[in-house]
Amino acid sequence: MTGITLMVGTTKGAFLLEGGEDRSGWAVRGPFCGGWPINHMAADPGTGRIWAGGGGDWFGAGVWHSDDHGDSWTLTKLTRGQMDDWAEKDADFAAMIGWTGAPAPFEGFSQVWSLGLSHGTLYAGTKPARLLSSRDGGASWQEVSSLAGHPSADSWTPGAAGLVLHTIVSDPADPAKLWLAISAAGVFATEDGGATWERRNRLANAAACAHHDHPAAPRDGETGHCVHNMMRAAGAEDILYQQNHHGVWRSADGGRSWEDITTGLPSTFGFPIRVHPRNPQTLWTLPLNGDMAGRFPPGASAAVWRSRDGGQSWQAQRDGLPQQACFFTVLRQAMAGDARDPAGIYFGTNSGSVFASTDEGDSWQEIARHLPTILSVEALDRQRF
Repeated sequence: MTGITLMVGTTKGAFLLEGGEDRSGWAVRGPFCGGWPINHMAADPGTGRIWAGGGGDWFGAGVWHSDDHGDSWTLTKLTRGQMDDWAEKDADFAAMIGWTGAPAPFEGFSQVWSLGLSHGTLYAGTKPARLLSSRDGGASWQEVSSLAGHPSADSWTPGAAGLVLHTIVSDPADPAKLWLAISAAGVFATEDGGATWERRNRLANAAACAHHDHPAAPRDGETGHCVHNMMRAAGAEDILYQQNHHGVWRSADGGRSWEDITTGLPSTFGFPIRVHPRNPQTLWTLPLNGDMAGRFPPGASAAVWRSRDGGQSWQAQRDGLPQQACFFTVLRQAMAGDARDPAGIYFGTNSGSVFASTDEGDSWQEIARHLPTILSVEALDRQRF
């Protein structure tokens, strides 16, 4: 079976949306993962193994995986939750939920917020912000202690959702390179496989940056540390794009300096960013009206904005999207893409809809609705395994 599978993380489990070879005829399967809140999903394109990370105060944190395209799932639990405390004291409750009493290997975090596969190593970001790695497909995990020991760690400030490591970006040509985004501590990068980390939030032209009173706005020569999402562009150069709490930014030097490319967008606020799989100058974002104004599309009219020139100009793409009374939010990990030609772009909403474009955003179709609140969307091409 070939086609595209969208891996959708929600507040009530994981779902798989399966489209045919022509990226049509979408069918919904799920929910999976025991009804856990699933913050993010990832897959190995070589084997088809799927991972789903999530949890919360009740469940604790963990990573599920499936080797049969979602027919069955196995949980690797990382921390205890309130349910473990209850089960430990109540044998009937323990029997009801099938509690085994197996120890959890970590303490101090309640959720997995992000997953990233890099050259055979699976990484997980947590809340509060810690970085874990697995070299056996998620069966066992170790902490990358060098990040927790960063000299700036004591100054990291949580965003509204807490101190979360929500974005993991790899270099497909160099396993020693990795970029992370933490809200609200900013961008961190390693070029030695995680032995050391450099904080990278410097403005490219601080003198030209206008002053803003918003606490997340750029100041003191830096972009502002509340990164919402970040992605590396295709190619040998380390071009990065980020949607920040206060603007869209581009870096041509691996995050060592950032240029504001927000001009032309209807607002500075939004969550996701997506870059074309082959063209480093093409990207998409979905602006919202502002963090204190409702966090819905400006004018209650939905649009995905595309740039073909690295953010120097932007065009609204509205065909097929709701243009009246649209109050949904698209969260930071809820926009995905495939690598086909033309590239497919997908996003999910907090009102439970998934929209798809198979012509790089020129037109859109709602392919699922009435799902739980969508936290993340990722695409897996089934023809690759």
